[in-house]
Amino acid sequence: MPAAAAEAEEEVEAATALSAEHYVTILDEATLLTWIDKLKQAPLFAFDTETDSLDNISANMVGLSFAVEPGVAAYVPVAHDYLDAPDQIPRERVLTLLKPLLEDEKVLKVGQNLKYDRGILANYDIELRGIAFDTMLESYILDSVAGRHDMDSLSDRWLKHKTITFEEIAGKGKNQLTFNQIALEEAGRYAAEDADVTLQLHLKMWPKLQQHEGPLNIFQHIEMPLVPVLSRVERNGVKIDPAVLHAHSQEIAQRLVELEQRAHEIAGEAFNLSSTKQLQTILFEKQGIKPLKKTPGGAPSTSEEVLEELALDYPLPKVILEYRGLAKLKSTYTDKLPLMINPKTGRVHTSYHQAVTATGRLSSTDPNLQNIPVRNEEGRRIRQAFIAPEDYVIVSADYSQIELRIMAHLSRDKGLLTAFAEGKDIHRATAAEVFGLPLDSVSSEQRRSAKAINFGLIYGMSAFGLARQLNIPRKEAQKYMDLYFERYPGVLEYMERTRAQAKEQGMLKRWMAVDSICRISSPAMALVVPARSVRRLTPRCRGRLRILSSGR
Repeated sequence: MPAAAAEAEEEVEAATALSAEHYVTILDEATLLTWIDKLKQAPLFAFDTETDSLDNISANMVGLSFAVEPGVAAYVPVAHDYLDAPDQIPRERVLTLLKPLLEDEKVLKVGQNLKYDRGILANYDIELRGIAFDTMLESYILDSVAGRHDMDSLSDRWLKHKTITFEEIAGKGKNQLTFNQIALEEAGRYAAEDADVTLQLHLKMWPKLQQHEGPLNIFQHIEMPLVPVLSRVERNGVKIDPAVLHAHSQEIAQRLVELEQRAHEIAGEAFNLSSTKQLQTILFEKQGIKPLKKTPGGAPSTSEEVLEELALDYPLPKVILEYRGLAKLKSTYTDKLPLMINPKTGRVHTSYHQAVTATGRLSSTDPNLQNIPVRNEEGRRIRQAFIAPEDYVIVSADYSQIELRIMAHLSRDKGLLTAFAEGKDIHRATAAEVFGLPLDSVSSEQRRSAKAINFGLIYGMSAFGLARQLNIPRKEAQKYMDLYFERYPGVLEYMERTRAQAKEQGMLKRWMAVDSICRISSPAMALVVPARSVRRLTPRCRGRLRILSSGR
């Protein structure tokens, strides 16, 4: 972020209340040019785009709004085409005039979810530069557990102002209008308010963020620079081979039939494997299995967690779990992904979200490309459908044991620190410590067990969970855990301190975070919070994403 950005908010004072009195809708070029001069002279301006779709790859721009100071905003319509709509400056002309301003790195901009607006402008060969602030990300860094970081929620929280909602001007359901169909009188107020609220939100949140060095560093050097990178990654999309997915879908369908038949054989009768009620009847009434947990409504639970535990002792839950997993793969990936190929680009375009998870991780939707299974053959085959263009290759890269490195840093355990400092394979080193063997005598099976211990324990895994993951008796799993903590006492001390703090205060402060995780409800959660406390860690993550974003 340019150094001047830190001074921008000092030259603009926030309004005490929002008013539409000084909102204008620009319909002539002379007024637009006057506003462009205002924008050039402003230390910082807010802007927003209005479109006819939430999919920024296919959306058409309908208008743009700007705010140069609190309460002073304008809307430039370019494509409202309802009956008797007034004449508007042609979109091509508006964008020609605005392009130098929007691409000027020295002219600082603030927006709400600017990644979307950047994508829209890219549709018209405009590369948005000078992205200094994003109010969605400011809110997220200040309080990632607040739940919602959309503009309407932020306006209510920070400005005590109820915004005009899209549904209020466009309607709901199947009769909802697209923005190009909304009358300019309503559209102008709505769009100008968006820009005005965005500017005022920034003026409220930015001083708060500046008070915290760690989070400020994350915002300036990780989150904001990540916006254009993610935008390019989304726009590039991923290339998939639909034939591979189609063939795999047919194989899964056949396997589902076989699993259904097997389930019927075990149950002694036919039933709908997708029916929770029928499954409850079969498992807990006819087979006499004791329920482990109840739903909020009081019925015996058939959740994945419950079935996994039951599958240790009964065959039917194991079959049901496999059936559910394959059915989800089929509906979510092998059947759906080919339908999501964009006809213009021939690729699948996901959306990445920086301000959704409380832990700081990225998430993705439409489709979720971060949750494709990798530990089973079916999931690996789905990944094989992701292909590189001709003369290109797909490169896979990941941080090396990052959670354990963070644990070593936080706990200051000498054993872990030494292992990393000496460049040892940490899982092999742990296996050697736990099993009392020389490093070169550790088997692949022992290393696998040590890996499960290393990652499981820092997330609060119990002896039962470890036993289930390694398929060993619970007593043996407990023995592994005891040996682990004997070899790495600093880790145990850190975990006990964390639990004690959570119990005493009911909350935990995250590393380099403004906000605290409150309402710690269990000892396990007390460990999960610090284990996930690193957001995106270092700007090197941006380097990895740039590899993806620069490809074809």
